Amino acid sequence: MCGFVGIVGECDTDTLKRMNDVLAHRGPDGEGQFADPQRGVYLGHRRLSILDIEHGDQPMWTEARDLAVVFNGEIYNHRDLRKELEALGHRFQSTHSDTEVLLHGYRQWGTNLPKHLNGMFAFAIYDVEHTRIFLARDRFGEKPLYVTHQRDFWAFASELTAFQQHPRFDSTLDTTSLMKFFAHGFFPGTTTRFRNTHKIEPGSWQMRDTRTGELTSQRYWTYSLAPDDRYLSTRESEIAEDLLERLQRSTKRCLDSDVPVGTLLSGGIDSSAITALTAELAPDLSSFTIGFDEPSFDESDHARLVADHLRIDSKMRLLNIGTAKRLMTEILPKLDEPTSDPSIVPTYMVSAFAREHITVALSGDGADELFAGYDPFLALTPAKIYSRIVPRPITRLAGKLADRLPVSPKNMSLEFRLRRFLSGLEQDKPFWNAAWLGALNPEEIGNLFGTPIGAEELYSEVLECWDESPEKSLGEQTLEFYGRFYLPNNILMKVDRASMLNSLEIRSPFLDNEVIDLAMALPFSLKLRGGERKYILKRALSQTLPRTTITRTKKGFGMPTASWLRSVPDPPPPASSIPNLDAALVERYWWEHRTKKRDHRMLLWSWLSLQQLTPA
Repeated sequence: MCGFVGIVGECDTDTLKRMNDVLAHRGPDGEGQFADPQRGVYLGHRRLSILDIEHGDQPMWTEARDLAVVFNGEIYNHRDLRKELEALGHRFQSTHSDTEVLLHGYRQWGTNLPKHLNGMFAFAIYDVEHTRIFLARDRFGEKPLYVTHQRDFWAFASELTAFQQHPRFDSTLDTTSLMKFFAHGFFPGTTTRFRNTHKIEPGSWQMRDTRTGELTSQRYWTYSLAPDDRYLSTRESEIAEDLLERLQRSTKRCLDSDVPVGTLLSGGIDSSAITALTAELAPDLSSFTIGFDEPSFDESDHARLVADHLRIDSKMRLLNIGTAKRLMTEILPKLDEPTSDPSIVPTYMVSAFAREHITVALSGDGADELFAGYDPFLALTPAKIYSRIVPRPITRLAGKLADRLPVSPKNMSLEFRLRRFLSGLEQDKPFWNAAWLGALNPEEIGNLFGTPIGAEELYSEVLECWDESPEKSLGEQTLEFYGRFYLPNNILMKVDRASMLNSLEIRSPFLDNEVIDLAMALPFSLKLRGGERKYILKRALSQTLPRTTITRTKKGFGMPTASWLRSVPDPPPPASSIPNLDAALVERYWWEHRTKKRDHRMLLWSWLSLQQLTPA
C-alpha cells in the first residue's frame, strides 16, 4: 500500500518532492522520485513496505529502463501471474514483488493487463518508447486515483492534496460537484470538489500520450448481475459450500505478506466471517476491536464472543465517546476528500489501534453490497406497493407532516426512518436509494445554492448505475446501485482514508474476483429471502460462526452524531469558503438542529466535513 504522483508538463524537482511528501502517511517506509525535464515527465512514490521489502522500491523499472511503474495496492494473484509470464519468456529481477508483475504484464498484454489482475490497485506505467502513460484502477475502486487537467500540466495522484502543492494548480471549487456532494454525502462518479480534476472510474483505464496530449480511456469491467438459472435447481448446501470455499481461497490470497497481518473485528457477521476464515490459516492471529463506554454504541461484547469461540488473541480497547468526539475535529481536516459518513471516526480509531501491532488488516467490507445486507432492501417491497397506491402529492404532504414529529436522540429512530422513506418516494424509482441515503432532496439543494437543479442532473451518476432492463428486478437493480455507486464512492473511500492516515493496509476478501464472480451469478432470492438478508452467506457460515453472531440484528459502526452536532460551538465556523452556498440558510439548519426542531445530522456533518477542507 502506497501513494504516488505523476506530472506531465510544467514541474521541477522541488515541486515534485512537495507533492510526494504530502503522501508520506500512505508510505512512511520509503520514497522515490524520477524526473526527466527534457520530456517533461515526473514520477514520485511513497512506499509502505509489505511484499519483497528489500527489492520493491519505486518507481520500479524494467531492466532495459523502457518501462517504469508507480503502484498503490496489492495484486493477490501475482504469484500465478509471475509463473505464467515466466513461461512466456519474461525474466524477473525480484523474487516475489507484485509490482514487477505489472511491468511484465503490461509488456505482454498491453491495455488488457487489468483484466488479468485480482487485487486492489491503482497504478501508472510510463512507457518511454511509446511516449505514453497508462493509468488503471481496480474493479471496485478500492484504491484511489485522481487526474487533473491544467493549462500548463496534466497530473495524476493518489490524493487531491498532492495537486494542491503545485503552484499552477487551479483550486477553484466546482459548484455542480458541491451540489452533488450535499445530495449524497460524498462525491459521486468521477467528480471531485475541484474544477478540471476528476477520479478515474473503478474498473477503468486511461492512457495519455506525453507528447501530443491525446487521451484514450476504457472501462474494462462493470459490476453487472447476471443470475444463472442453474443455481435455482442446485441444492443450497452445494452453493453455500462453493461460496465458503471461494472465501477461504480469497482469504488465503489476502494473507500473502512479509509483515504482520491481523483482522478488524466488530462482532458483526462480515468481520466475524473473515476473522474465522483467517484463524483457520493463521493460528497466531490477532483481531482488533474498539468498544465504547456508551452501551448503545458498543459492540465489543459481540466481538469478544466471536474471539472466544475462535480461541484467538483478541485485542480490545475501550474508549470514551467524548474521545471520539474530540477526534472528529482532528480527522476531518486530514481526509483529502470529505464524507458525511460519521463512521469515519471509529474506522480511524480502530485503524490507529491495529497499526500499533500490525501493518496489514483484513476486513469484512463488501459483503453488504454483494449479499443484500442493508436496511433499504427490506423497504423495497413496501415502497413499490406504496408508490403504486399513493399519489406523489400526498407523499409530499405526508413528508411535511413527518417533519413535525418530535426529534428522537436515537441513532436510527422510527421518525428518522419514516422521514427518509417518504423523502425517497418523492423521487422517481431510480433515485429512491440515493434519496434514502442522502441529506437533502433536489429542491432543498437548489435552495441551498440558490440555483435550481433537476433530479436527473443531480443524480446523473445514479442514473448511469441504474439498469432499466425488464429482466432486472428492483432488488437486483438496487444491488447494482450499492455495488457500482455506494460501495466505491462512500464505503471504500472512507476505509482507504481512515486506514492510510494510520499507514495501515486494509484488504477485503469479499471483493476478490472469484467471490464477486459467484455473487453476480447467484439469483437475488438467495441473497434476500423472507426478510432475511445475506441468506446464502449465513448458510455458508453456519458451521463456522456462533449462531448468535449469524442471527443478531445488524447494527453498523454508529456514532451519536446528532447529539454531537448540537454541541458544536455556537455560532459554527463561517461558510464563506464554500462558493454560492446560502450562509443564512445553513445558519437556520444549525438552529433547527440545536433546538431539536429538525434532525439535520447528515447535512451538517457533510457541511462540517467539507468546511474543514476548504477553510476561509
